[in-house]
Amino acid sequence: MKILIQESEIQAAITRLAQEIRDREGGKPLTVVAIMTGSIVFLADLIRKLDIPLRVGVMQTSSYRDGENRGKLIINAGMLVDIADRDVLLVDDIFDTGNTLFEVIATLGEFRPRSIRSCVLLHKDGRQLVEMQPDYIGFRIPDEFVVGYGLDYNDLYRNLPFIGVLEPEDLAAHT
Repeated sequence: MKILIQESEIQAAITRLAQEIRDREGGKPLTVVAIMTGSIVFLADLIRKLDIPLRVGVMQTSSYRDGENRGKLIINAGMLVDIADRDVLLVDDIFDTGNTLFEVIATLGEFRPRSIRSCVLLHKDGRQLVEMQPDYIGFRIPDEFVVGYGLDYNDLYRNLPFIGVLEPEDLAAHT
């Protein structure tokens, strides 16, 4: 596996993101909502650096896939905290096509928050299919399949402290 982003680089980016969020939000209370499961590690590190009043909630999304084809996005907001008339920071692991973030923001809008901003650890360049950009971005990365720091391949590698790119021999080991 090739290491794309070292653990120390991730932690430095999270410190930077937390400062950007504090500066933009001016210390106002935030409701931080994480999209499960890939963003959990990122969420945990980010909220520890946000020294502002905050509440935390989670929601889960999934796409049914047929091979490489993306299916309809299913959004489960059953564990979502009340966000009505609150400032929301939506946290996700990766902005790839942008479809997930775009659809989740539209769904959250139905709960009448005061505002919604988005924060992603990774922005995969060149894959976007939507006309939006996250408000906060940790890293811009090339169009490679990445794992680690919460991101997985067949539910493996989430626990790596860095972001890595699987090599063909890594993928072959799982077939």
